[in-house]
Amino acid sequence: MLRHDAADTKSMSMSMSMSSTPNNSTERLRILVVDDQVANIVHIRHILGPELESFAATSGAQALEMCKGMVPDLVILDVQMPGIDGLETCRRLRADVQTQAIPVIFVTAGVRPGDEDACWLAGAADFVQKPINPTTLQNRVRAQLKLKTQADELRRLAYLDGLTGLANRRSFDERFNVECRRAIRGGIPLSVLILDVDYFKLYNDHYGHVAGDVCLQKIGVCLAQTVLRPGDLVARYGGEEFVVLLVDTDHTGALCVAQSILKQVSQAGMRHAASPIGPLVSVSIGVATWVGQQGEPVSGQRCHTLIEQADRQLYLAKQAGRARVAGIALAAIG
Repeated sequence: MLRHDAADTKSMSMSMSMSSTPNNSTERLRILVVDDQVANIVHIRHILGPELESFAATSGAQALEMCKGMVPDLVILDVQMPGIDGLETCRRLRADVQTQAIPVIFVTAGVRPGDEDACWLAGAADFVQKPINPTTLQNRVRAQLKLKTQADELRRLAYLDGLTGLANRRSFDERFNVECRRAIRGGIPLSVLILDVDYFKLYNDHYGHVAGDVCLQKIGVCLAQTVLRPGDLVARYGGEEFVVLLVDTDHTGALCVAQSILKQVSQAGMRHAASPIGPLVSVSIGVATWVGQQGEPVSGQRCHTLIEQADRQLYLAKQAGRARVAGIALAAIG
């Protein structure tokens, strides 16, 4: 079963009103308001609008924990707080890959140029002075949320395969490196499936490249319908090749997923009149599983070995007649 690491945080939310939303999404954008004074939090929430979902934290430590748990679209952060102050909280958000893209608007009572400089150096997207001008805060929040949604969309497009809508090779590579490290920290299994369409060149030659593109899109749908856990990843690896990353999944579980993919593709009923092995489109799948060992050193080459072994198993599946699964459970990688 997939394990989830979620912070057990307490938050408050309430509805508020804003003249326009930063995007057209039906999902409300989330703002985290951080201040050690509850009265200040209530005041800021009163200024903001009903289309925004707001949460509250009363310390820098609580804010950092909540940001990792639910990743807000914007943080409104008081500079002066006991313990971890606003400046240090912002620096820590910027230093963490999971939270570094969250824009931060500081609320500051400082009036000296050095106070403003400190906010910018800590990584602020903007700041407002106390006492807060409601119109200024509303407009700066709206501007930052608009920039954030635009940046998120560009980032999303950069990590998607244009044909299938699945994650692309870049997205897989970055996620794979993260999961390799997580497997080592937790001593948990990590499985990779590499698959491609059997005799796809013959399919293109027979039906044409437009039909070939449609075939790949349908394969993508089959994969998305089979690999359903939020923590797993399906990506187009290149050409007619796809890759599946199964986190916290042992070899038996990975083989079950691979067999389910074979079945799903077969049930899709895509004709392949040029295939030497049957009338329908099929895939061959290579599976490799490795269990991370706590304290084991991590290197790009060591992690890449898992990919190489899955690719080797794909080759063996093809050699054995295609339309099948071949797999290996690795004692170690590297």
